[in-house]
Amino acid sequence: MDRFWVWTNENRPKNEIFELQHFKTLKFQPMDIKVKEQKLLEIFIWTDDFVKAFDGFCLPPLVGQRRRTPRLALSEMATILIFYHHSGYKCFEYYYEHCVLNDLRGHFPKAPSYTRFVQLIPRSLKLLYWMGQIRGRLAQATGAYFVDSKKLPVCDNRRIHSHKVFKNIAQRGKTSTGWFFGLKIHLVINNLGEIMSFVITAGNVMDNAKGVLDKLFEFIQGKCFGDKGYISKYFEFYYQKGLQLITRIRKNMKNRPMDWCDKMMLYKRGVIESVNDILMTVFDMDHTRHRSPINAVTHMLGAVLAYSFYDSKPCVFNPAFINKH
Repeated sequence: MDRFWVWTNENRPKNEIFELQHFKTLKFQPMDIKVKEQKLLEIFIWTDDFVKAFDGFCLPPLVGQRRRTPRLALSEMATILIFYHHSGYKCFEYYYEHCVLNDLRGHFPKAPSYTRFVQLIPRSLKLLYWMGQIRGRLAQATGAYFVDSKKLPVCDNRRIHSHKVFKNIAQRGKTSTGWFFGLKIHLVINNLGEIMSFVITAGNVMDNAKGVLDKLFEFIQGKCFGDKGYISKYFEFYYQKGLQLITRIRKNMKNRPMDWCDKMMLYKRGVIESVNDILMTVFDMDHTRHRSPINAVTHMLGAVLAYSFYDSKPCVFNPAFINKH
């Protein structure tokens, strides 16, 4: 077993000279592989079953270009990308070389080198997207939902003019925390904390844009709670489809009576902020180290899928259940 040195007065060298050999045995592992092995198997089994059932969703071969069939299966590639967000590592290269190629070598015996795997990541983009959409459809339809958006900056504001990775893709946007340059993720969750649907757009797309709302509310019926940014003229349109959009009012709007259950759920809208915080911190969805737009979107989709396998989702109690019983 690796030794971990603790610098106290008892084991400190007599000459108190910092020697490099004392740190050759140090090994930092952000997680226990045995503890996470069950989660790895859960992700792989679901992903492999999905690939077998929806094999037609795989990316078609590029016309006129040689396309080798990798030894690593597509389900294994997706599992590695999703499990990265559960591993606790903050650097994918370090995770792949020290975790996948060493600790998880028995689960992925045909894993290629890190350079080759990075080249294969775009092949799993479409698979991860459809996995995220299908897992949203399989989430429980509770009738109480929350909607919100979160910024995904791709660089610091001082480097906008010199940024080239997301050229013509990322745009400037503004949120309650200020201006940023990047993308946006729009989420709809139920009161159990499960993601029902999501959309990734440029940073300058409004939260109440018709195209974004149509995609988010396509398969949702019930009541959806949001902030003032979702006040729009499409309220009646979605109400006729079975979805009631409930928001706070602006200062220049007249106040109207509201059902006490809806008022309580509107106060609990902060649960979606907890979901955004988990995506950004625990699953490291937001960082500015991307060097490829396709791999960046794949990383974001992997974080959304990793959250769907997360056991400790934040949730709130729906007061409407009291009236039903």
